[in-house]
Amino acid sequence: MAFPKITVVGAGNVGATLAQRLLEQELGNVVLVDVVEGLAKGKALDLNQAAPILGYRCRVTGTDRYSDTADSDLVVVTSGAARKPGMSRDDLLKTNFKIVSSVVGEVAQASPFAVLIVVTNPLDAMVYTALKVSRFPRKRVLGMAGLLDTARFRSFIAEALDASPAQIEAVVLGGHGDDMVPCLSHARVRGRPAAEALPPEKLETIIQRTRQGGAEIVRWLQTGSAFYAPSAATARMVAAILRDEKAVLPCAVWLEGEYGFRSQVLGVPVVLGREGVERVQEIPLAPEDQEGLTRSARTVRTLCAQIDGYLANE
Repeated sequence: MAFPKITVVGAGNVGATLAQRLLEQELGNVVLVDVVEGLAKGKALDLNQAAPILGYRCRVTGTDRYSDTADSDLVVVTSGAARKPGMSRDDLLKTNFKIVSSVVGEVAQASPFAVLIVVTNPLDAMVYTALKVSRFPRKRVLGMAGLLDTARFRSFIAEALDASPAQIEAVVLGGHGDDMVPCLSHARVRGRPAAEALPPEKLETIIQRTRQGGAEIVRWLQTGSAFYAPSAATARMVAAILRDEKAVLPCAVWLEGEYGFRSQVLGVPVVLGREGVERVQEIPLAPEDQEGLTRSARTVRTLCAQIDGYLANE
């Protein structure tokens, strides 16, 4: 059986855990890349030795050479500096711009027809960077954030109600930052509006906790950031693309008029299939959600303007 070729750039916690999920789901053969000598090779060896135990047929190759990634069907960029306690996602902007622009330049040259998923923070600005550097069409460049933020929102609602997350429907739109938009108008508990199941003050606490979901984990870990849920969200996106599922998932993408925004990266629901983003799924928004999305878009545009400055000076 011929498996797709998936490149994961960055063999840290997110990248290595993602590689494990991709292998265990048999989504494809994985090339794990890292600039730290021996890191990707050691983790690849460990993952391959798990195959006889778990029974997956896919293989992983560890490398520090981008030539080994050539002709990948899909590339995931996880490399970059992680947040430390007290840092915002945006504090990483210039450092991770340099890393992501370099990585994307390499993988775009090696795999010019790949779908590119960006995981590095600040997410929306790094998706913008990837679009500008790769010059790929918008359908083949997207960012993982909305699915993760939505999972956190659903998890916190489920926790408050002692319910299963599977019973919770929700969506989080906008940038992957402090002004993301958990949409109460689309939050349901067993089909019932969440606003009927929880008091307003509790819902507001959940919204704020969702916005600070990554920072809460950073405070506990001290020396790292989240990786189990981010890798799970990324693997879900990879599955939807490589299996041509036509699944509707919230992702950061380039908008051309959808939701009233043009020439803008923002997190919205999209239909994912074999070519990447098949279309943006527009859903009706309550006035407060639309206002929140406008505020979030303004923040993302400010970050992307800084990226334009960095690109102009290269």
